[in-house]
Amino acid sequence: MQRMEHLLNQPPQARPRMPPLIVACLAATWLIWGSTYLAIKWALVSFPPFYQMGTRFLVAGALLAGWVRLRGAPWPQRAEWVHAAWLGALMLGLGYGFTAVAEVTVSSGLVVAFVAIGPALQAALEWPFGVKPTRSAAAGIALGLLGVLGLAAGQGFAASPMGLAAVLLSSLAWKLGAVWSVHGLPRALGGRKLNLAPGAMGYASQMLAGGVVLMVMSALAAERPGWPIQPLALASWAYLVVAGSLMAFSAFMVLLQRTPAAVSSSYAYVNPLIGLVLGVTLGGETLHLGEWLSAGLVTASVLLMLRGQR
Repeated sequence: MQRMEHLLNQPPQARPRMPPLIVACLAATWLIWGSTYLAIKWALVSFPPFYQMGTRFLVAGALLAGWVRLRGAPWPQRAEWVHAAWLGALMLGLGYGFTAVAEVTVSSGLVVAFVAIGPALQAALEWPFGVKPTRSAAAGIALGLLGVLGLAAGQGFAASPMGLAAVLLSSLAWKLGAVWSVHGLPRALGGRKLNLAPGAMGYASQMLAGGVVLMVMSALAAERPGWPIQPLALASWAYLVVAGSLMAFSAFMVLLQRTPAAVSSSYAYVNPLIGLVLGVTLGGETLHLGEWLSAGLVTASVLLMLRGQR
């Protein structure tokens, strides 16, 4: 506390500044990720869920891996590929794959509002690793659950139990991957630390591994792209590759490894606002009053979760 007061009493120019890289990564996860949910919806016209996500991450991963290889980075070791497969299967295969599945029947705005429950899930999943929530975080978890119940009971999710199940699975898998990437696997699964290859090659290997998992899921679901490919769907897919994967996903992995959970999870209270506004204005989606209020409760829960954390 004395150190914090000392820092606050310093003149502005003497206070520690957030590194430019972290600022850029925050901007990417806040702004770009909030817009990707509508892009996923638009791309679904021609690219079915698992196929869309699989091709997206395979192309992005190959581009990123090729670029860092040209700069002299070595290929990941065998153990690093195994760890990339763990995280790729969870965060990309199940996380992104079932997010796209949910958007087949549910509006993009509702999906992004529901996904904002992430910090509450993360707090619950970190508990077995000895990270106990504060009183404020516990209140945030309770408020977030109340908001999620309101969203689930709303007309959008009530009309699509499959969409609700998909977004629940997506949120849980994404946060499991995020927690395990920091704390390692639980003891029941070996307790190993999940170390990716250094730098951007680690993110590339995760995208490649996740892309392979998604393409297997696509084959099992007998998905086929809709021909002819619609121009808006193709443009949305390209946006997801470049902005959503190469930029925003890599930025999130940097935040996950270099900043506290309060910083890396901060996208969760910005994305719903952006996603909801874009869905209603550009996507022509309709949300009812109860769904808006429930989305507000989820966003408020994230603010409570982050309150008091550095």
